[in-house]
Amino acid sequence: MTSTPALRIGTAGGNIPGEAKSAFSQMPSQLESYARVFGGVEINSSFYRSHRISTYERWAAAVPDDFRFAVKMPKTITHQRKLVDAELLADQFVAEVAGLGTKLGPLLIQLPPSLAFNPSTAEPFFRHLRSRVVGPIACEPRHGSWFNADVDEILNAFQIGRVVADPSPTPQAKHPGGWRGLQYLRLHGSPRIYYSDYSDAQIDDALAPLSVAAEDGSECWCIFDNTASGAATLNALTAIARCDTVQENSACWTGSSQ
Repeated sequence: MTSTPALRIGTAGGNIPGEAKSAFSQMPSQLESYARVFGGVEINSSFYRSHRISTYERWAAAVPDDFRFAVKMPKTITHQRKLVDAELLADQFVAEVAGLGTKLGPLLIQLPPSLAFNPSTAEPFFRHLRSRVVGPIACEPRHGSWFNADVDEILNAFQIGRVVADPSPTPQAKHPGGWRGLQYLRLHGSPRIYYSDYSDAQIDDALAPLSVAAEDGSECWCIFDNTASGAATLNALTAIARCDTVQENSACWTGSSQ
């Protein structure tokens, strides 16, 4: 985990649409071009299929030393097993992402909207996962039963940050929860999820609390997931340009050093 304040801004998937290509240097791969501009990326393909350790190693070798990968947990664990008897699958996932080495950022647990909180399921799974993972973990629940003080206490005990999501499934999801050492914002696009872009004012509003948390020592991520129309990359570029304005040139955000 980072020892200095950091706000990582990036996108889900790391694609560079045609309308944004002029902002990136031409490198041998899209990932290399992306990583010279942004400080982090959220890998979503891991949700649908496993990747070889060698694939993660290759990705890690392609990016600067201060770049980080957030990796989404497979749906076999979250949506099919629904965290039940999923320990072996979790072990396999953790072993795969270990290929990222020091460039591994948060593991992202996105839960299905139908999955209600059940302590007899959630606590054993989180305990097992935390026994295997020393780095940051973010959880994005989408059922209303997850948004209360009792659940926050459990998440905090395992040092798991609750994702702030837009659009929010409940009013409480607009605010961070669980462990505050990690604050992870996922901007899915609103009002049309995955498509709508964000205005400069909306981006400023999103960055402001993250910037303050980063200055206080939390590891903070701002991921644009409105990728269907290519808006995510343009919004992330705007966020980087505006971050210094939000923090009066405090250089709170972590971008590429190369």
